[in-house]
Amino acid sequence: MESGKADNSLNLAVSLPEAERESSAALSTGYDSLTNRWELIVKYNGDLEGLAERLGFEAVLLINYYAVITIAQEKIEELLLQPEIEYAEKPNRLYFELEDAVAASCLPVSIAGTYERTELSGRGVLVGIVDSGIDYSHPDFRNADGTTRIELYWDQTAGRIYTREEINRALRADSVPERLSIVPATDISGHGTAVAGIAAGNGRASGGRYRGVAFESDLMVVKLGNSVGNSFPRTTNLMTAMDFLVRQAAQRRLPIAINLSFGNNYGAHDGTSLLEQYLNEISNFGRNCIVAGTGNEGAARGHAAGNLQSGARTEEFAVGAGERSLTLQLWKNFADEFRIELVAPNGEREVIQEGSGSVQPGHVRQALLDRTRVAVYYGEPKPYSVNQEIYFAFLPVAGVITGGDWRLVLTPVRIVSGEYRLWLPGSEAVERDTGFLRGTPETTLTIPSTAANVISVGAYDSGTGSYAYFSGRGYAVGTRQDKPDLVAPGVDILTAAPGGGYSLKTGTSMAAPFVTGAAALLMQWGIVEGNDAYLYGEKVKAFLRRGAGRLAGFREYPNSQVGDYAIIVSG
Repeated sequence: MESGKADNSLNLAVSLPEAERESSAALSTGYDSLTNRWELIVKYNGDLEGLAERLGFEAVLLINYYAVITIAQEKIEELLLQPEIEYAEKPNRLYFELEDAVAASCLPVSIAGTYERTELSGRGVLVGIVDSGIDYSHPDFRNADGTTRIELYWDQTAGRIYTREEINRALRADSVPERLSIVPATDISGHGTAVAGIAAGNGRASGGRYRGVAFESDLMVVKLGNSVGNSFPRTTNLMTAMDFLVRQAAQRRLPIAINLSFGNNYGAHDGTSLLEQYLNEISNFGRNCIVAGTGNEGAARGHAAGNLQSGARTEEFAVGAGERSLTLQLWKNFADEFRIELVAPNGEREVIQEGSGSVQPGHVRQALLDRTRVAVYYGEPKPYSVNQEIYFAFLPVAGVITGGDWRLVLTPVRIVSGEYRLWLPGSEAVERDTGFLRGTPETTLTIPSTAANVISVGAYDSGTGSYAYFSGRGYAVGTRQDKPDLVAPGVDILTAAPGGGYSLKTGTSMAAPFVTGAAALLMQWGIVEGNDAYLYGEKVKAFLRRGAGRLAGFREYPNSQVGDYAIIVSG
């Protein structure tokens, strides 16, 4: 296969027999075994619709020559040979950035008590929520007359778009069953409802006490779903959601602030994946701001890094009992040559490569160690990245991967920079005990918060005024960008819950919507009220940094934990 045009997880996935691929949650994401078809992200040029007709695949065209396609596996190699296709990636699962651990603060924080009140309310600005859905019947998302504040609600799981008129008709129903027969979209997890409550809830269910930031903004909501394979939301769903929101806002000639409270760990974390590039490009379409949480991987032991300039290094990682599949990414300078040896818990060893030149890029190698099959794909630099990825997939032989301490021994052969970075899947995707024994908390931003034009938001505890230990940290690899851009309250936030009430939530999922709401207020002041017609995108980011305060405990700014500033400090 034309491996230089595809990401390494796709290259490895299509190289393995279906039975082996299906045993890996990561490798099978985007594949439908019933139809033998893949959902892929592509960057293209020219006439993709004509190519789709010739090769027999479906395509959803996105802004700026990106697309999500669905294609038979046997057609992928031919697809990659076509000059219209510049690059292809398989989708990755998205995980909500919600921290379930015991909260660090002693008292819950109400939304209204965590930002300074102004005359701004978000009126005239749309707030976009891309998440698990929303309880559209919650009073906080309704006007004083009971009508909805939701302009559009796209339920990707059902393939339906509900208009304001349809939602209002559902709200006039005499019973819940009748209401759901008109608009059956729900929010089972409550994550999207909580996020929307912080960004734009009007507090009607609490007499205004738990009011959100942009409490008079109208909302556009996308409930992430699936179109191929399993039921987990994926990066392809996110891209189609973003395309939908910015187009709809542009058609209405309204500014929009969009909240993304989820992420994943697959990629170089340097802004070069198609998803990150797409978000950068779509940020220039219309008048929008994109806000993303940095994830809760700061203390999760999912990242390790080092340098071989001073000699060999051993990175140990534990595999928890019951782990059914696992992937490991090794990112390095392509010019560096490492000897790589993998050691299983029982002491069995396998030399993965003697040096970078000993294995040709694009090669797949398999080994059997301690009752676990390990498939390794040797990547190569891509058109968008100078780095090399060596991708490991641990596949069970007897139902689960062998638990215990595994070791990766890295020995320098010929070194230019010597730097390497390792990532395991995010904490939501692995067993509790799985992780590096000596994890590196820096550079634990989840993707897509690594995209340059996204406003990346970490979390702090506004009850104690302290940094949240779980918050994903920067910088984006190789960029020295100020990531995160800033932090916001993310511990014990009392916000809207399905059913009409409120509940406590913790995580960068809850920090990001504070900034989304703040972005909407700035765009109201600038665009809607005529003070600055160009107050959107990176300009909003600059204003947010300038207007925010400093968090106690840090001497130097910017830094990899809180970026430049802490926004919306307790009032």
